Amino acid sequence: MSDTKFTLIVCTYKRPEPLLKLLNSVKKQALYPSEILIVDGSIDDKTERLLVTHEFQNLKYYKVEENERGLTKQRNFGIEKVDLNSEIVCFLDDDTELDRNYFKAIIDTFKNDSNCVGVGGVAVNENRWFKIDENQSIDLSKHYVIDGYAIKESSRNLVRNKLGLQSPFRPGIMPDFSHGRTYSYPLNNKIYPVDLLIGMSFNFRKSIFKHIKFSIYFEGYGLYEDADFSLRALRYGTNVINTAAKLNHYHNISGRPNKYKYGKMVVKNGWYVWRVKYPNPTIRARIKWHTTSFLLTIIRFTNVINTNQKKEALTESMGRVVGWWSLFFNKPKVHL
Repeated sequence: MSDTKFTLIVCTYKRPEPLLKLLNSVKKQALYPSEILIVDGSIDDKTERLLVTHEFQNLKYYKVEENERGLTKQRNFGIEKVDLNSEIVCFLDDDTELDRNYFKAIIDTFKNDSNCVGVGGVAVNENRWFKIDENQSIDLSKHYVIDGYAIKESSRNLVRNKLGLQSPFRPGIMPDFSHGRTYSYPLNNKIYPVDLLIGMSFNFRKSIFKHIKFSIYFEGYGLYEDADFSLRALRYGTNVINTAAKLNHYHNISGRPNKYKYGKMVVKNGWYVWRVKYPNPTIRARIKWHTTSFLLTIIRFTNVINTNQKKEALTESMGRVVGWWSLFFNKPKVHL
């Protein structure tokens, strides 16, 4: 057993059944959390009633009021409740399910690298990487390759490649025009340095919470609040993804904003986190950011024609357009 004390915080909103599925996978862990904090922003009591009928060791339940509701506020609320003896704080989305050795991989990463302040895992059910066989021929114009594994490039990345708008860095590293590769990493049990960790699965040393908290700029659903926090955490050490820390992420639709609001957040919040890392980007980087944002909006508009979710594609695209125009008249104030 590990002698490292760690706390799991799960912020939830009207997802009792997915939360139960997650907690049942936590119960089976090779390393069990020193404490589990459930921070519930639900407006009903279904989550609380479900937890009463199931027993989980070291679990503490908190129901927050309306003024404390929202992902970033609930995370900050949870941080204030963490045991003083905990060394690591782990965050999981309430619609995830863990591999048995998930926490062991996370804690071992921190123990083996004293400079590491943030560790992320990998969603197995979303992972499209495949191992390249010795005699297999890979079309490098259509695939991206890392360490003997390949992934088929998405249509948007193929267009970006042709137009010179692709990031020169590996996934999770933010270039000076922000739009990086959004792929994860192959399931090869290796550890990769990154800038950005994904909120479904990110874990930090408790010591950094003396210096930074989750930004209240990202209210409600808070798209990219995880990117914002990851970038600010880099002031105190390094972030990595450990591909041995495996889980499933099911993207439960309950509690998510409508596609119009989501589209606005993609652009406005995307601009915000770009300026967190690059407060004063070059003219060339600015042009590439806007050009790429425009290109991705056009590609999203085409989904009105070539997908079955025409209404969702249209409303999200309109949200992106409104979000983009708003940047010329009312840029968000970035809190560094």
